[in-house]
Amino acid sequence: MILDDDDLSRRILEEFINKSEGLVLKHSCSDPVECINRLKKDDSVELIFLDIEMPEMSGIDFLDTLQTQPQVIIFSSKGKYAVDSYNYDVTDYLLKPVSYKRFLQAIEKVEKRTREYSEDQLGGNEIFIKKNSTLVRLKYDEILWIEALENYVIFNTFKDKYTIHFTMKAIEQKLPARKFTRVHRSYIVNTSRIEVIEDNSVIIKTEEAAKSIPIGKSYKEKLMKDINLIIK
Repeated sequence: MILDDDDLSRRILEEFINKSEGLVLKHSCSDPVECINRLKKDDSVELIFLDIEMPEMSGIDFLDTLQTQPQVIIFSSKGKYAVDSYNYDVTDYLLKPVSYKRFLQAIEKVEKRTREYSEDQLGGNEIFIKKNSTLVRLKYDEILWIEALENYVIFNTFKDKYTIHFTMKAIEQKLPARKFTRVHRSYIVNTSRIEVIEDNSVIIKTEEAAKSIPIGKSYKEKLMKDINLIIK
């Protein structure tokens, strides 16, 4: 669904949607009230492209009316509403004018969230690590980063380190892509634990200090896709 009072912006989005495989335009509205009424009758809408500045009702006000919110991509000419919009867990924030390439990047984020939701529905938020002769349960949120050391990998958590005989490739395949990203041939990080991304490194805070982890050139593009990034 598109909700934007600007005719040209709606036409551009309609063109982008119509030529993108996997997307079906259900409704294109210029008026928030019309959009609200259509959503009451049609619960199949999974994604809304939403403008912020509209007469009578802003995009933020519109989000407040939704009891069940599908994924939302903000489509605005101004970036000043970005912080407020992310309080509503929007999937992406596009600044007009938007290129088709940037549009597709936003759709990739939508697809990623859809996959994550499916994985969550299947259950599973933990992994078991063998320590000596016992198995230790580690929740994904406890893991800060994983580091390769010759033929071993080290799981770093807030409280402890766990070293196991495994390859990074095998570990990467076992961990959910929705939470962990490989940033270097020797490092996998929990994306929710990243505090700062610098030119060639990510910073992860620990209880004692901060850990700087290098970003490999071949991994940087994927990292940028895996995080919620606001770019024009």
